[in-house]
Amino acid sequence: MGKMKVLEYETEEIVKGDKDFLWHHLKPHKVFEAAEQLIPVKAEGLVVTDIRGREFLDFTSGGVWSVVVGYGRESVARAVYEQLKEMPYFAGVYGNVPAIKFAQKLLEKLPRMGKVYFSNSGSEANEKAFKLLRQASRFVPERKGKIKILYRDRDYHGTTIGAMSASGQSERKKDFEPLVEGFVEFPHCCCYRCPFDKSYPGCNIECARVIDDIIQKEGPETVGGLIVEPITAGGGILTPVPEYFPIVQEICRKYDVWLIMDEVVCGFGRSGKFWGHEHYDVDPDIVTMAKGLASSYEPLSAVVVKQCIYDLFVNDPADPQTRLNFFRDISTYGGCAGPMAAALETTRIIEEENLVERSREMGVYLLDRLKELLDLPIVGDVRGVGLFCGVEFVRDKVTKEPVSEAEMAKIVGNVFAQSVIVGRTNVSITGLNTVMNFAPALIVTKEQIDRLVDAVRKAAEIGI
Repeated sequence: MGKMKVLEYETEEIVKGDKDFLWHHLKPHKVFEAAEQLIPVKAEGLVVTDIRGREFLDFTSGGVWSVVVGYGRESVARAVYEQLKEMPYFAGVYGNVPAIKFAQKLLEKLPRMGKVYFSNSGSEANEKAFKLLRQASRFVPERKGKIKILYRDRDYHGTTIGAMSASGQSERKKDFEPLVEGFVEFPHCCCYRCPFDKSYPGCNIECARVIDDIIQKEGPETVGGLIVEPITAGGGILTPVPEYFPIVQEICRKYDVWLIMDEVVCGFGRSGKFWGHEHYDVDPDIVTMAKGLASSYEPLSAVVVKQCIYDLFVNDPADPQTRLNFFRDISTYGGCAGPMAAALETTRIIEEENLVERSREMGVYLLDRLKELLDLPIVGDVRGVGLFCGVEFVRDKVTKEPVSEAEMAKIVGNVFAQSVIVGRTNVSITGLNTVMNFAPALIVTKEQIDRLVDAVRKAAEIGI
């Protein structure tokens, strides 16, 4: 793609305005004020052009792993435009045509599920799941009192107070206390840093079996749900072993605990299957999703539940005992029709261009290329599945002592200096924000992967 002439912008005025007016996400002010921030103004495929005309190869799908079909999809923009002309919005207490069609499409992709509830963001989708569970614990006889929700260390489920309460990342929670009561943590599943100091496969999968002990300790009559990412994303790209989820599911069914699968990141082909949990023998009760639904061309999220859960909330408004036993919730932007049109077109592109299979194929190539970096003294582990991989940096391969955050920032900066954008764990896990992550759009090429790996190797060889 040729250099873009930024004619419609007064560059210096915009750069100054970026500092004067905009509060950036996750940016400490001293860092922000010391350096000019990237201001993208145009993008196509995996290439982002900033306000100064510089081109970058984006291996983060927009920074948070969500632009799954790549930038510059005119058909998605056109679908949104045409829908907005016809009917942009009406509250979700009613239906709209693209929402109905997209709900049907989602249920085709999740044939064991029964109903779809739309909202705005991944955080909001998880909040809806928690509210469903809590409400059911009040009026469903066999679930009364089952208000507690288990969550996994290092998993992330959102930025709202409720979703944050269910997130296993201490630095994201710090200073926002008091958080919501009734959320209980269980250990992560990272084999590289096993919380039980064991080695797979001779470990008896303790990271899953310990959930039974925790439920017993909390009281089975109080535990109603367990939320988990199929593959831990922001906590360091942690892929469970094959035996993990069957054990988790067995425990959940033993104690009538709803299994909530957070597919916000992993869904829509990211892992090389349409859903991340399809890599495992598991049948969740609730699936939450966002990011890839509309490829971030529009904001959209959803909660998909089994029919038996939906049926619990079918009430009789004439009965004074049950008149409030429906899901008393609303999401303003869950009624927007434009995101539904974007989601339908995104799904069409994924299917017609066979991008899930492409994600699998390119993911194998990406992981193989990244494993070549294990010959470097500061690369401790390489892991991932599909187009979702991570490299963990250490000072010592034997002790697994992590590099410092300043050193990690330097390595990422060295990659950026080569016009390649990568991600990393950030303000998440004290002492372990040391994983560089890669989640390119599903249209990535081998040549682009080669350029990425070369850039990471060069950045690591510069040293810390």
